Amino acid sequence: VAAQKCRKRKLNAILNLEEDVCNLQTQKESLKKEHSQCSKSINQIKQKLNNLYHDIFSRLRDDQGRPVNPRQYVIHCSSNGSVFILPKHLAKSEQKQDNRKEQKQK
Repeated sequence: VAAQKCRKRKLNAILNLEEDVCNLQTQKESLKKEHSQCSKSINQIKQKLNNLYHDIFSRLRDDQGRPVNPRQYVIHCSSNGSVFILPKHLAKSEQKQDNRKEQKQK
């Protein structure tokens, strides 16, 4: 009788594990689909942002009316919502300062 109960517990454990595996496989497939959708959304947003970036720089002019070179300048959005056009070397140093501030807040 003890051996029979032991075999029954073993079979129940195996069945439960098989069910868990099936559930995890279903969850994995669902997460793969969600990841794919998120990646697609991110790519669409990146493309829209890139188009917006090019549109903005195509309209910008310096003091003499010449187009602003997007290789030399970047669009910088500050934490208070302000938007600036900065030379790249200034933007990199400001970004480092922002990163330091965020690390100190954590």
